[in-house]
Amino acid sequence: MATLRKKHHTLLLLCAILTIAGCTGKQMDADRAEMTETVRNAQHNLKMGWEYDGQRHQMRLAELYYRKSYEILRDDPSQDWFTYADAGYRYACLLRQRGDMEGALTIATEVLKKAEGNENFPVAHEAFLRSLMAECQLALAMPEAAKQNYAKAYERQLTVLGGEQKGDLNLAVMCINIFQSFIEMGDYDEAGKWLSRYEEEFRVYERSDDCDSLIISEHHGLLALYKAQLLQATGRAKDAAAVYAAIPQSQLVNPACIESAVKYLMDAGRYDEAADMYASLDTTFAAVDSSRTTFNKISQEFAQRYLANRKAGRIAEALEVADKSYAAIDSAIAWQKQSDAAELAVIYQTNEKDMQLANQRFTISLHRLFAAGLVIILLLNAGLLWRSYIYNKVLLAKNRHLLAEIEKQERKERQAIKQLNAEPEDALTVSQQLYRRLCTIMAEQQPYTNESLNRDTLAQLLGTNAKYVEQAIRECSYGETVSDFITRYRLEHVARLLKTTDDSISLIGEQSGIPSRATLARIFRNAYGMTCSEYRQAVKSKATEDPISSE
Repeated sequence: MATLRKKHHTLLLLCAILTIAGCTGKQMDADRAEMTETVRNAQHNLKMGWEYDGQRHQMRLAELYYRKSYEILRDDPSQDWFTYADAGYRYACLLRQRGDMEGALTIATEVLKKAEGNENFPVAHEAFLRSLMAECQLALAMPEAAKQNYAKAYERQLTVLGGEQKGDLNLAVMCINIFQSFIEMGDYDEAGKWLSRYEEEFRVYERSDDCDSLIISEHHGLLALYKAQLLQATGRAKDAAAVYAAIPQSQLVNPACIESAVKYLMDAGRYDEAADMYASLDTTFAAVDSSRTTFNKISQEFAQRYLANRKAGRIAEALEVADKSYAAIDSAIAWQKQSDAAELAVIYQTNEKDMQLANQRFTISLHRLFAAGLVIILLLNAGLLWRSYIYNKVLLAKNRHLLAEIEKQERKERQAIKQLNAEPEDALTVSQQLYRRLCTIMAEQQPYTNESLNRDTLAQLLGTNAKYVEQAIRECSYGETVSDFITRYRLEHVARLLKTTDDSISLIGEQSGIPSRATLARIFRNAYGMTCSEYRQAVKSKATEDPISSE
């Protein structure tokens, strides 16, 4: 349990380091001349989280603001990678602190997934996030995944520093945290590797010009205690006792060293010494730790202290510790109720303001969406109208061209018939004579207006055999069949009526021997390349632009 307390202190140290990095490295308040409202809101919530976390120790409010900052940038973290990474890391840390390992692991995984392949993501945060993931994975019985993430966290921290043996205390702290995790899970070989890395990094720090003698003294004691713990855990009790005995008493004066010493003594079964060490911890905390009593402190201090005194046979002292723990629990409950009420009141007020702001934003967004939709509809309508105009213009030009070709062909056909009629009869073949008579009948009697007109009817009108009619049409009309010949006359009649009347297309079809409108539409388009309506429009357009020619 003492190890958990040290991890909590280390976590606060890492958060403090990240806070300093955020204020100086990013210069969130002054360096950005132009900042979107979204980013400003995210940064404001992150700062509020810092305040409640670091100064007021109101973790619910800190978690609320970290979560809000994280969620604001969740969809597009590229707006401010530092704020997104820092808020996500701190939010996950607080989830882990209150025992939600799955939630913390989910947030850390999501943040790191967004960071993949992105050069703007802060490398230091990636290292801390992977370390946090590893701690959660250990708690969730995922040791292999934890090993991988610890290794990746160390690699990323080395990237920040530019390599190993730089004498960096942050790297040393990371190594010792990883050591403690592995020794707790019973992987002593892995724990030994990380302890060696910690020792090597700290030796470099000792040789640096800016080293602190107090830090050096404290870490010498911690290093010896960690070695003693590892030796004791691996069954080398004599070597562990020798290492512990060699530690000067001057290095066993701060809470971290005392707690590590107690852990070793409890593991070694030296309960009398552990109880005495706990007694010295009281005066030490009175001098250096003025923080309030919490359930974590009760669990970490009183439970182990009671166990040490009881196993040492100090029943009176054990009962005294039990009485103190009861009093501490009452005090912690009272403080917790007061703190919870205050935090919940602030959270309620904050949520009320957020709801009002969200409603205002929703109304504005709705109005903007409506306006944007209206503009889009107008633009679409304008586009469709313009497209329709262009299409109709192109179509009309095409139909005008087709009309000119049709009229040209009709003039050629009339000229051919005129020439045929001008020839003396003795100069014509039998088929030509028959064809000339047929054309005269078609022009004067208009038998094609009868839908039942066929080859036999034409033969009767001419007073000849149907085969001769078919032969005459084929020879004199460029290979047309009788059906094609009749259809051509009917379509020419339709075209004339479309030009000269405003009758409906159905009526014109009936007057031309084609009562089926579907049939008329099909054969007219096949012959003229346009519909009846388009033909009439092309004729009117030509008449409007060139009335003399039309006449």
